[in-house]
Amino acid sequence: MKLILAYFLLKDDISQFLTRILTLPCTGKYIHMITNALFNPTGIVVVGGSNDCSKPGGKVLHNIITNGYEGNLYAVNPKETHVQGVVCYPSCSALPSVELAIVAIASSYVEETIRILAVEKNCKAFILFSAGFSETGEEGKALEKRCVDIVHEAGATLIGPNCIGVITEKYKGVFAGPIPDYDPKGCDCVSESGATMVYILEMAIPRGLKFRNIFSIGNSAQIGIEDMLEYWDETYDPIKSSGIKLMYMEQIADPKRFLKHARSLVNKGCRIAAIKSGSTEAGSRAVSSHTGSLSGSNIAVSALLRKAGVIRCYSREELVYTAAIFKFKPLTGNRIAVITHAGGPGVMLTDELIKGGMKVPKLEGPDADKLLSELYAGSSVANPIDFLATGTAKQLGTILDYVEHRFDQIDASVVVFGTTGMWKVDDVYQVLHEKMNTSHKPIFPILPSMIQAAEEVSQFHSKGHVNFTDEVSFGYVLSKTCRMQQPFIDPELPEINNNKIRSLIDSIADGYLSPQQVYELFEAADIPMARQETVTTLVETLSISVTFGFPLVMKVVGPVHKSDIGGVKLNIRNEQDAENAFHELMKLDEAVAVLIQQQLSGTEVFIGASREDAFGHVILCGLGGIFIEVFKDISSAIAPVGNDEAHSMIQHLKSYPIIQGVRGKAGVNEDLFAGAIVKLSALLKAVPEIKELDINPLLGTPDRLVAVDARVLIAR
Repeated sequence: MKLILAYFLLKDDISQFLTRILTLPCTGKYIHMITNALFNPTGIVVVGGSNDCSKPGGKVLHNIITNGYEGNLYAVNPKETHVQGVVCYPSCSALPSVELAIVAIASSYVEETIRILAVEKNCKAFILFSAGFSETGEEGKALEKRCVDIVHEAGATLIGPNCIGVITEKYKGVFAGPIPDYDPKGCDCVSESGATMVYILEMAIPRGLKFRNIFSIGNSAQIGIEDMLEYWDETYDPIKSSGIKLMYMEQIADPKRFLKHARSLVNKGCRIAAIKSGSTEAGSRAVSSHTGSLSGSNIAVSALLRKAGVIRCYSREELVYTAAIFKFKPLTGNRIAVITHAGGPGVMLTDELIKGGMKVPKLEGPDADKLLSELYAGSSVANPIDFLATGTAKQLGTILDYVEHRFDQIDASVVVFGTTGMWKVDDVYQVLHEKMNTSHKPIFPILPSMIQAAEEVSQFHSKGHVNFTDEVSFGYVLSKTCRMQQPFIDPELPEINNNKIRSLIDSIADGYLSPQQVYELFEAADIPMARQETVTTLVETLSISVTFGFPLVMKVVGPVHKSDIGGVKLNIRNEQDAENAFHELMKLDEAVAVLIQQQLSGTEVFIGASREDAFGHVILCGLGGIFIEVFKDISSAIAPVGNDEAHSMIQHLKSYPIIQGVRGKAGVNEDLFAGAIVKLSALLKAVPEIKELDINPLLGTPDRLVAVDARVLIAR
């Protein structure tokens, strides 16, 4: 180590030494660094710079020049001496030292280019437009790795390859898409797809959304989504940093790291929205459990984002609307006033808000009557507040004053106001501007006339506002945003008998546990299970039946889906029933034994778990029995799950009213239900070898919750 230290101190200054030490390989991995040169380079070279702006090397140079980059700017092109007025060198070897290289040349030349720039020119940041790397196959993947290794050794940062570039305050290093003005409080955005980034900007800019730093990271050869999250987290300043982060992801390579930094950012006051594409399974899996058929990587992604406090979006419009809602202070309640001069949009918005769990309270009483008297005849203030197509800017101001000062039952208002082209709306938008700046209750503007009122909308944006254009999309996104909870912290799990659990698991081979092993496992985890016994003879059957007492349930042991083949017999009320059931069950294909259980009553619920690759275990819950397959009404969470998160899972079920008890039918003790989820979480921590687990059903009443049937698959 002393020799290494002496070597670096002789060759480099201390900052370079530290950079190199931090990027030394360790067990085949590197610490990924995002250098300052990526954000604030003193010099930029465009390798492949061109006078032809239809080429990436020409377009990016044009964008850097026209957007006022103030540092040293160079180009490399063996056919030119000047490109767009910039000094052009025949090769990278002829360049002076430079901090940032934007590379827009064929992939076959990239490796040598990066080596020269990193080693000879001390370049600390690379943006690689070029395609032809890991997306093309094994040869391209190997080339990509060699390039990344060079960058690592130099303590530098590589964005790409196969990307459209980077936008920061200092330079606009992109070759595609609209270029937004830099706003220090605008959104930070990262995308694994260059085209998607372009289309997000195309949708966001016309709605007044502002941006700060933008990263198109392409193949994420060195810097991926998790690296950007970590950088944002570790450099977050509540005063200087952007409080809104937007992401488009095609993969989550390190879910635990993602969770750590996303959750940390949200807890610091940042708000994050993300699209994760690939929401359907590529193909069916051979699974034998309900959990296995219902879960999967998509469920795991949604559970991960919820745990981190990140809002998952499924379209560019949803992402942009979510970001625009983030520009407003968070709602303190879910009671909305819908204000419009057009009845149809107001009704559609109201429907969507109520469907999403929001409230549109009826407005009545003296204040409502007084407001109505100040509007034109035919207006309505019941909520929606419809002040007619002839309504004026002054009337809108009056309505908003009433919402702010007199209607305590309202938490925020939504104003839908456009034009048919028969009148100007600049005075209305001016009133909106004034009230939005002074009101303590959020006012959300839906301005649908993007053509008829384009000038007025542009003026509205110039005053620092965003707007929405579709009332139904807005209602959906607002409802979703309002429901989003703060991140759940990793809980302290209850104590269970880990020694007994490990002794059992370590003594068995992979595969499904026997009913007796499941019973012993759950007993050690303090998960109540109905009294049961496995029998293989009629003598045992009759003996156990008398011992347990009637009524009983008898189930075949062996076949995977018992109920599908008539392998479950209910209401065994005497010894003759028990004898008949035993003979019938043992005649079924693959039958090896019969399980005898006490027959209990209650509402059927379900909990289960599935191990999903890097995500770890996903826990699910819902109504049990056949309902889980029919309705697929489930909640999911990434383990470990604590008591608060378990209650949240239960309460977000559409069937939650049934669990509470409905129409005189007793419900399920929610505390016991949540407790079973938490105990399952502790069991999964003790037995990471569990691949799939079903407890279906658990029978719940107001005073007990008992597992009746369960399957546990061990796969090391």
